[in-house]
Amino acid sequence: NTNPWDNLKFDSNGIAEVRNKFFGTLYNTYSFFSLYANLDNFKYEEADIPLKKRSEIDRWILSELHTLIKKVDAYYTDYEPTKATRSISEFVQENLSNWFVRLSRRRFWKGSYQEDKISAYQTLYTCLITIAKLSAPVAPFFMDRLYSDLLQGTIKSEEISVHLSNFPKYDSSYVDSALEHKMQKAQTISSLVLSLRQREKIKVRQPLQKIIIPVLDKAQRDEILAVSELIKSEVNVKKIKPDFKKLGPHFGKEMKKVAQIIDSFGQEEISKIEKEGEINISVNEKNTTLWIDDVIISSQDIEGWLVANSEGITVALDITITPELKNEGIARELVNRIQNIRKDSGFEVMDKVEITLQENTKLRTAVNQNIDYIKRETLTEVLQFEKKISKGIEIAFEDIATKLSIKKFRNDTRLKNKI
Repeated sequence: NTNPWDNLKFDSNGIAEVRNKFFGTLYNTYSFFSLYANLDNFKYEEADIPLKKRSEIDRWILSELHTLIKKVDAYYTDYEPTKATRSISEFVQENLSNWFVRLSRRRFWKGSYQEDKISAYQTLYTCLITIAKLSAPVAPFFMDRLYSDLLQGTIKSEEISVHLSNFPKYDSSYVDSALEHKMQKAQTISSLVLSLRQREKIKVRQPLQKIIIPVLDKAQRDEILAVSELIKSEVNVKKIKPDFKKLGPHFGKEMKKVAQIIDSFGQEEISKIEKEGEINISVNEKNTTLWIDDVIISSQDIEGWLVANSEGITVALDITITPELKNEGIARELVNRIQNIRKDSGFEVMDKVEITLQENTKLRTAVNQNIDYIKRETLTEVLQFEKKISKGIEIAFEDIATKLSIKKFRNDTRLKNKI
């Protein structure tokens, strides 16, 4: 919370917050890595995948990692441990856990052990062991354990303790500022969408139709499209209105005429004045300049959409939920319940299962429409409905209440999918 040389009252809540947010997140990230690395028998035996052959998200996190190395090295050199640790914590929580691992999760548990999966393992391993080295001066015991646990599962040649290893070296060849900037926009868009969902109390598991983002030029459009397939097109979600306090002194008697011209502006004129800060207009057959300070540009919600903006980006979220989207949301909720029950029941990650659901008309419709997705995500071989389940686990979400029975799949050809 403050520099070590400043007085600060001991705060047990502050300690718990750091433990949960930083150390807890780092521990969970390592646990995720070790779980799937053990399943795939990843030992870092393969040669490093060349940077240019790695996926964009791998190249991005490695770029952010080397940017972090440079910053932390400078902070330690300047005796600024608070700035160093805050930078490390932000990287672990926001970039590594909340972005890289979340978006790469499927790469670890889906598909065969080929180049992309190996690249994902190598990238996450590199990030974790580098964090251990960067953090060792201020969290010596935790980081030495993390470091040694990582080494034990690989054939990498390193010192026996993190405190005997060399401090990470910054390598500018890994840094891609344009990619970092592009991903930052993606993070901003995601944050805006989540805030809109929260505002409307729409759960993250409920799929929505699309996001629309107005842009000022083709370069911005291409940059945003490159980081998210959810962005489908552009639309005018802005409303422009005159600032009468400034128009009066500027245009005098012609103020009303100028206000009418402004009201007639479309997206092209709004984009031009936003981008260039001015636009030429004709008032009573006389050319004059309208400056951006003469108007107020604001966003407004349009029917069926929610609008938010931050850091120069405006996002419009289509909140119209069709029956198909509603059923997909129900399917996702069901998948979540099944995954939790699998975990609580002690099933192994790759165990295939049989699932029986107690009859529920609404749930059956949703399952029928999303059966392949549900089976794939939960490793379910047999999914069936029965009128009554006596010893099942009660589950409830949305306006659905039912029972679920789950057991390990037996490879018996007599079993039929009764869905």
